[in-house]
Amino acid sequence: MYKSTYTQQGKGSGNFFNSLVLLVIVMTFVLFLPLVVQSEPGVNLSASFIKQMGQKYGKRAQLRLKRWQKLMTDLRGKNEQTQLKEVNNFFNKVRFIDDIHHWKKKDYWATPVEFLVTNGGDCEDFTIAKYYTLKSLGVDIAKLSIAYVKALDYNQAHMVLTYYKTPRSEPVVLDNLIPQIKKASKRKDLLHVYSFNGDNLWISKKGRRAKLVGSSDRLGPWVKLQKKLKTQ
Repeated sequence: MYKSTYTQQGKGSGNFFNSLVLLVIVMTFVLFLPLVVQSEPGVNLSASFIKQMGQKYGKRAQLRLKRWQKLMTDLRGKNEQTQLKEVNNFFNKVRFIDDIHHWKKKDYWATPVEFLVTNGGDCEDFTIAKYYTLKSLGVDIAKLSIAYVKALDYNQAHMVLTYYKTPRSEPVVLDNLIPQIKKASKRKDLLHVYSFNGDNLWISKKGRRAKLVGSSDRLGPWVKLQKKLKTQ
């Protein structure tokens, strides 16, 4: 009788222990889920793809891609203010080159890979690279907008990335023209026209999203960029 009772208790304890282990594994996965690398086409690159780009564009191009991937690894899990600063600094080191000279086209929106392997691009390319890098790091795209503006000091069209800490907060501007990240109200040199992200398109006023006018798939260059990213 004693032996039979002991056996039943042993089975019960074993089941309880197994359940406890399973619970710990599940909870650990849930807690660290935000830190899991999200697969972002054209952003999270395989070692073989980076090597292939090195063979095509040279060792320096390969090194830039490796540094980009390391940057994202190092920043994953850090607070968003740190991510904004480091991503902005990283891409602002790339050369500015007009599309007509760089791509022999009047307007060309490059992918982050194209931007880095050729070590050059214009304002759209800086902004797109920052947007997708932050998105890959886990920043909610609801907080990000690619903003079409007029650079008053240069009297020409320009593009920047804006970040909203909360839906009601004043956005800050990530720009290749200056190294500092400033609030939109402090950038008197920029006249905001419209902004968009992966979901929506807005008319902008004073740096803020003023009126929702539709989805971002109304923008032809943006749609083409999405297709290119999926092939990388």
